[in-house]
Amino acid sequence: MKINQTGSPEQDRGFRNKLYEIIFEADTPAGKWFDIVLLWAILVSVLVVFLESISELRSSYGELFYYLEWFFTILFSIEYILRIISAKKPFGYIFSFYGVIDVLAILPTYLSLVIAGSQYFLVIRILRLLRVFRILKLTHMIRQATILRRALIASRGKIAVFLFAVLTLIVIIGAVMYVIEGPENGFSSIPFSMYWAIVTMTTVGYGDISPQTTIGQIFASFVMIMGYAIIAVPTGIVSVEIADVTKKSSAQVCPGCFKEGHDLDAKYCKYCGSSIN
Repeated sequence: MKINQTGSPEQDRGFRNKLYEIIFEADTPAGKWFDIVLLWAILVSVLVVFLESISELRSSYGELFYYLEWFFTILFSIEYILRIISAKKPFGYIFSFYGVIDVLAILPTYLSLVIAGSQYFLVIRILRLLRVFRILKLTHMIRQATILRRALIASRGKIAVFLFAVLTLIVIIGAVMYVIEGPENGFSSIPFSMYWAIVTMTTVGYGDISPQTTIGQIFASFVMIMGYAIIAVPTGIVSVEIADVTKKSSAQVCPGCFKEGHDLDAKYCKYCGSSIN
């Protein structure tokens, strides 16, 4: 008669499968409860970071905030380890988008032991709330975010050329304005004049420096109008790429390697071959 001993491979696989179902799946009651509790823990932990940054509250409840930060850090550290243990491909999870975010959400507290103030980077935990789209079945919103990301990546070359052209214009405009206005009107150097050009072309208009001469004001008017035209260019570039990506993109996430970008009718991952149906 065969006796299954505690800790046998069969039992280990069963435990890991059950753990995977709870941690990574949101379709089961246990998985839903796990995700809901996790989201609330993330919200509370981020709120603690916000409150701890207020000097009046820090002076009165600093010790409480300190212990709460370590409580949530240890909690999320345990969760991260459990995700690695239960993942079918641990390295696939570790180097996935969510895997990187999960580890960044716990590192600041440990870094605060050697770098003072680094615990405030814990606000990055707010990115973990992206899982709410999966939990609430808002997959169409995930797909839209994926389309936007892929469109930005596809248009990076065109945008890089555009930014180089804008930078060249800023150098020229800054030099011209320095010649027109000069230090006596606040344009003390070409770099400072370039700062004015950036503020003006982006239509921010801080008002800390402005042309005083008639020629300078006329030239500034042309720069302002040019700024509106320039803002429209990257919008058009990205819009075209969004339209192109929308026709052929999918936001399905492979459970094996955690990668996206599959065809709309794909049944298997093109990276590792796992089923994504």
